[in-house]
Amino acid sequence: MVLSTVKRKTSTPLNGTEHEVNIDEEDGFILRDRLLPLIICLLRTDKVPAVLRMYRDTLITVMKASIKSTVAEMLPVLISKPIDSDSVTGDRAADSDAGGQSLANKLRSLSSEGFVQLLSAIFSIVQVHLQQAAEVKKIVQWIMRNLDGNISPDDTNPVVQHGGSVDLSQEKDYDVTSRVSNTVTRTPTKLPLFQGKTNDMSSINSIKNIRADVLRESTEAVFAACDAAHGRWAKLLGVRAALHPKLRLQEFLIIYNITEEFIAATEKVGGRLGYNIRGILQQQSKQFVEYQHSVRMAKIKAVLDQETWIAVDVPEEFQAIVLSLSSTDFPVNGMEMPSNDNNSKLSEDGVSTSQESAHSTENNVENSNGTSTTSNENKVESTSQTENSVAGHVRPVSQTIVLGGVGYHMVNCGLILLKMLSEYVDISKCLPSLSFEVVQRVVEILKHFNTRTCQLVLGAGAMQVSGLKSITSKHLALASQIISFIHSLIPDIRRVLFLKIPEARKHLLMSELDRVTQDYKVHRDEIHTKLVQIMRERLLANLRKLPQIVESWNGLDDNDSQPSLFAKAVTKEVTYLHRILSQILLEVDLQAIFRKPSVEHQTYITLKQLEH
Repeated sequence: MVLSTVKRKTSTPLNGTEHEVNIDEEDGFILRDRLLPLIICLLRTDKVPAVLRMYRDTLITVMKASIKSTVAEMLPVLISKPIDSDSVTGDRAADSDAGGQSLANKLRSLSSEGFVQLLSAIFSIVQVHLQQAAEVKKIVQWIMRNLDGNISPDDTNPVVQHGGSVDLSQEKDYDVTSRVSNTVTRTPTKLPLFQGKTNDMSSINSIKNIRADVLRESTEAVFAACDAAHGRWAKLLGVRAALHPKLRLQEFLIIYNITEEFIAATEKVGGRLGYNIRGILQQQSKQFVEYQHSVRMAKIKAVLDQETWIAVDVPEEFQAIVLSLSSTDFPVNGMEMPSNDNNSKLSEDGVSTSQESAHSTENNVENSNGTSTTSNENKVESTSQTENSVAGHVRPVSQTIVLGGVGYHMVNCGLILLKMLSEYVDISKCLPSLSFEVVQRVVEILKHFNTRTCQLVLGAGAMQVSGLKSITSKHLALASQIISFIHSLIPDIRRVLFLKIPEARKHLLMSELDRVTQDYKVHRDEIHTKLVQIMRERLLANLRKLPQIVESWNGLDDNDSQPSLFAKAVTKEVTYLHRILSQILLEVDLQAIFRKPSVEHQTYITLKQLEH
């Protein structure tokens, strides 16, 4: 019956609904009728607990063998090459099952899609075996209740609830009169095997002990089968532990979701919480987050070192990211949680999520910047103009990115950081249990971006790493725009990332983000101070010529209507600086920067006049 059910289930498509396996009611009645006389005979010989222990061992063996045979049958198909029969039979099968390189390498060679198909097939096999084991358990419990007037397992055997068991589904109330042999159904309270002993209290206690043993062993058998299934699944995940962190987010989520579904389904049927498999899944999720973060840190470091601080156009998709971060109506990047209906199909159209989308986007940004490198594996490669089009249409671009009604000019590294931040948000939404870890990584990458930008622009480090001849006021203005944009974006990032974080853990992260926000503000103010310093230095340079100019004012020829050389020089330099900065900076920043030098100009000139 098990084999026929397995074949029937594995021949159908595997999705969220097909994983739900139930034994037909008719099959349940047949199984009960077959077990009833056997259990009664075993009760008379006091062999039921021993037989159930043998049954438990058999369940474990059958569960492992079924999973092994499923892997052996599907691997040749999934990797598109024949598999040596010796590797799955006899002594070599045992070696492979113990983690031998042959089988392990074949499992690692599977694509993510192929591995999910293998897991789906194993899911169905396990469901069938666990469902029948649970059915046998319910039948045994039903028989034992009817042997003594209606004693429930909960009253006589607290062990049923031990070992982390979960609430099982309600048992069916079997139709006794239509399905059980006449001898049993016509017995009012007890079967003949207990007659003559009912007045003996010690005999009654002995009977209850027997029932407790039977109920415990029947429950332990299902627990053992569930543990065996969890162990095999955990082993499959462990074999590919080095591969899963490197998957795209959507690929990893499909494996994550089918594992979560497997755990929930087996816990419901088998009654055993999957602590081990949950631990492995959580560990691989943390490794995924850590690997993705390390990749992005390496990328942003390389991009910053390659940055030439030239303004770039903003593709429409980056504006969409900003809108999504400031709204809760739709997900970042347009990403939807992958459903089980398309476990074997990954998104290939539009702007894909995570690394694939980041790679394409960064190429487009780098192309518009007109630079490319080939020095290391974290480079941002330039692409052809055709990569900036979708379905033959050029993607709309803008000169600024709008946040809160304010337009900001962007450079290449700023757009890439924005894309990375959106990917962190995606990871946090899809793996809410790791939201705390994601926020910590966001804080780290924001700190590095701010610190490194300060070193490259204010510290003139870009002259060494990017080959700039000098750090101009335009470079400073663009850096100010990027820092101001990120400073304004942090509150939206914090709001989105904190949605899944427990209140008890928010305080620490909020203080961290507040410090980062303050650091960005200080950095922006330092850039503006540097611009003021540039204007002050030019003023002082021109003031050195002022004494000679003042002497000429005392000359006899006072009819010269032309501005003095001092006035011309100061006006020219201030006008040039204003023209450059007004094209980039916000009006409020522009006024703040020019207000202080203007006052200083008047003060210096007045003092010079007083001296003469």
